[in-house]
Amino acid sequence: MSKKVRIGIIGVGTIGSVHANNYANVPNAEVVALCDILPDRLAEKAKLHNVAKTYTDFNDLLADPKIDAVSVCVPNHMHAPIAIAALKAGKHVMLEKPMTLSAKLGKQILDARDKSGKLLQMGMVWRQRSSAQLVKEVIDNGRLGNIYQIRVKLIRRRGIPGLGGWFTTKAMSGGGGLIDIAVHFLDLVMWLSGKWNPTKVSAKTYSKFGSPIKDYHYVSMWAGPPKPNGTFDVDDYAVGMVRFGSETTLSFEVAWACNAQDESYVELLGDKGGIKLDVDSDPILRTEIDNRIADVTLQYDKKENGFTIELQKFCDAIQGKGKIPATGEQGVVAMKLLDAIYKSSELDKEVDIK
Repeated sequence: MSKKVRIGIIGVGTIGSVHANNYANVPNAEVVALCDILPDRLAEKAKLHNVAKTYTDFNDLLADPKIDAVSVCVPNHMHAPIAIAALKAGKHVMLEKPMTLSAKLGKQILDARDKSGKLLQMGMVWRQRSSAQLVKEVIDNGRLGNIYQIRVKLIRRRGIPGLGGWFTTKAMSGGGGLIDIAVHFLDLVMWLSGKWNPTKVSAKTYSKFGSPIKDYHYVSMWAGPPKPNGTFDVDDYAVGMVRFGSETTLSFEVAWACNAQDESYVELLGDKGGIKLDVDSDPILRTEIDNRIADVTLQYDKKENGFTIELQKFCDAIQGKGKIPATGEQGVVAMKLLDAIYKSSELDKEVDIK
């Protein structure tokens, strides 16, 4: 392998450009090819990111022997077929979240990885942020003691992305706010706590704001503008409780849209301390020091970019200088949890996570 990992990016929409921009900050990476099914967008992004080689068919990119690894940044329904094809073609794979549409498909990706001998990294960028790394260190040092309750709250007052497009079309996305944004925080708290054994879930999802599309009022829209004649058949709100055996519970509330104030945080409660990681402020450790109640605000480097760190670790692992920080096995656990949440809502009862 050359001194730099030669990267192909498949899908150059918004998140594909995020990958391209951040690979530019990784010394041992070089983006050598882009692929997209939209020729005009492909040409625009190739010029923007100064990449000479372009493809409109991902199979042609995968056939290029000069490409070592790929970032898969396409709609969710294409994650599994492209990741599996890439692994079969001998490419390492950086796979954006969510892993795929179901745990069953996730296991097929793992099978392809195992047969290929190549690396698969999940795009769980929240883990790589400096604030999350700091909280993980605090927890691993025993500051919380035994963690018995976890809270996840991720509320957007109006935050449905690409309304009417693939984000809000279940056949392409697999779901709405739950599979799109909740997966970040559900993965984050399992990683922080080390609890990868969700056993039961009782949950409910709702769809209240996205249809009819013409009646949805918003300030801004990721991956917009809306498509008035498009589809909205997914969830925009989800709430529930997850059991991790008999030792730990997790309560969550997630919304793409609802009539409530924006909030984004995770909180882990232990018998020695509790810690809250908020999107917009420093983590706070609530504990006791010298027999007195104490709140400790934790400082960290706010200049670091989670995507750059994530892609740096991917390239380092390919070159044997580190390990994959978010594994395919963990991706499958997250998919099992999401599958069970949707099933619980559909059946209106608690379900086992298998």
